[in-house]
Amino acid sequence: MRPPPTSVSTPLKFGYGTNGFTHHRLSDVLVVLADLGYDGVALTLDHGHLDPYADDLPRRVDDLARQLARHGLDVTVETGAPYFLDPWGKHLPTLMSDGSEPRVDLLRRALRIAADLGAPTVHLCSGPAPDGLPERDAWKRLAAGVETVLETAETYGVALAFEPEPYMFVDTVERCLRLAQLVDGHELFGITLDIGHAHCVENRSVLDCVHDAAPLLRNVQIEDMRRGIHQHLEFGAGEIDFPPVLDALRAMNHRGLISVEIQGGSLDAPEVAHRSIEFLRALG
Repeated sequence: MRPPPTSVSTPLKFGYGTNGFTHHRLSDVLVVLADLGYDGVALTLDHGHLDPYADDLPRRVDDLARQLARHGLDVTVETGAPYFLDPWGKHLPTLMSDGSEPRVDLLRRALRIAADLGAPTVHLCSGPAPDGLPERDAWKRLAAGVETVLETAETYGVALAFEPEPYMFVDTVERCLRLAQLVDGHELFGITLDIGHAHCVENRSVLDCVHDAAPLLRNVQIEDMRRGIHQHLEFGAGEIDFPPVLDALRAMNHRGLISVEIQGGSLDAPEVAHRSIEFLRALG
């Protein structure tokens, strides 16, 4: 008699963020990541790698799509470049700002780029609430802005993957889930969970955050971190116990990218990326 079949979880897919390769050409970033054995890339739209306002954007996107296919790399599109829209204001304007139109336009462009690249998601975060704006009004503005962008997401069939970010208006999974309710649980609204951020600011454990985010989880970002200090560290330089986190993601059959995000590693990017994938592989 044959034994009963056992369920086999899908292998986790590891990516690396281009914001950790700011001194490399994007084409070279893809070569390095593919050679190291990464499964994908978290592409931050920015002036250096892929400017969504470039005059020749369609040509660049087509060329990038071919490169991704040639290297066998998945991709998710990120919009977290801190000074992309305002050289003085970090992450400004936001969807809560009086002049939120540039942020809406950037997110709409990102959705179209994602669709052209075959990316399933566009990452975004809330940024800070305007000074003096009552919290209830900030929630209303943020939800209205997200709903506006979701209309474009519907056109392209690309999901928004909202990330709780330390010291921003939406800084915890709980607040991200509240935003999901405010947009009526839209099927294209999801969560990007940063494991380091969860350890940094959440009152709940990292594993609790993973389980809370699970129903809406689209992407994961991963790096080490210390409690209360928002600094992205290499694995082993912080306080996080990673094996249970990866085990939990396997158990829930997570299919999105798990992307290393170490922005401060750009001067030694190939070595940091190599050490990172070796650490993750060693965990099975």
